[in-house]
Amino acid sequence: MKPYSIVAMMSGTSLDGMDLVLCRFHSENGKWIYEVEKAVTIGYSNEWKKKLSAAQNLGAVEFIMLHNEFGSFIGKEIRNFLGNDGKADLVASHGHTVFHQPDKRLTFQLGSPPYISAECMLPVVSDFRTPDVALGGQGAPLVPVGDRMLFYEYGFCLNLGGFANISNDVNGARIACDLCPVNIVANELSMISGNEYDRDGIIGRGGNLVHELTDELNKLEFYSVKGPKSLGREWVESEFLPVVKKYRLSVPDSLRSFYEHVSDQICGYINRFPPSNVLVTGGGAFNLFLMELIRTKCRSGIIIPGELVVKYKEAIIFAFLGLLRYLNQINCLASVTGARKDSSSGGIYLG
Repeated sequence: MKPYSIVAMMSGTSLDGMDLVLCRFHSENGKWIYEVEKAVTIGYSNEWKKKLSAAQNLGAVEFIMLHNEFGSFIGKEIRNFLGNDGKADLVASHGHTVFHQPDKRLTFQLGSPPYISAECMLPVVSDFRTPDVALGGQGAPLVPVGDRMLFYEYGFCLNLGGFANISNDVNGARIACDLCPVNIVANELSMISGNEYDRDGIIGRGGNLVHELTDELNKLEFYSVKGPKSLGREWVESEFLPVVKKYRLSVPDSLRSFYEHVSDQICGYINRFPPSNVLVTGGGAFNLFLMELIRTKCRSGIIIPGELVVKYKEAIIFAFLGLLRYLNQINCLASVTGARKDSSSGGIYLG
């Protein structure tokens, strides 16, 4: 099989920016091999942060206009990212999740693929979640296929982004789920004190642990529901943050208690299985205090790879998912999402 060069675009729920990666994939001895040719995170302007954070409140016409505008923005950034010499066969765009309510058969990622393609003049694979939701699945997490096929040497793959999600093999089948919120809450709490985020977990480290808050968060209904299950911004706003806010704690105390909750949920899951090695990626892997809590409670070995993989693993995998869809191969597992069947998920816009 010939090698493919894929550009992937990711926009996290924590609004910390747009990740772009250019990956080259080829198959060798029945295994997929990847190489990151270049990667960058493009921070959002205050204007884009406002637009994306308020998108769920727009009327229908304004929402579609933003969908198209954001698609054009993505396409222009990809064009600039590739430059005159950069070559790619395909764009895999995750977009920016605005709605994710699979119980209502609803998920939507902002960033119109025709507008992306019109700007960068490349085929685009996008809307990875909707086909799985249509099949009765959660539409998330989607990265476990890449975990299994690209990062097979690890017993667990844990990503600490806006939400914590994890995947591992059980009896030959890949299972995965969202575990709890991470940066989507930590960043919001940090901003109350004028910080964009809690660098190294310093603010939370300086706070007091309020057991009552941590205990109440751990008792939220989501945590007692068996998987497959996934989380979205709506749940954080309606179920999670009201619990945090009713305690009226200082920002350091809120963050300290929140980190305790995160480590409880992550290690509670991992410790259900025989000890193995845990690959940890995502922005939360840079939170030194949170990682200390996880290492203390977890019986498995915690491995944080190089910065490139920590920051861009999900984008690398979405490039791979785009390639699998382009090749009409399975890229979404029913064992993970709860859908009626495995699928080659996503829409292809050839431009």
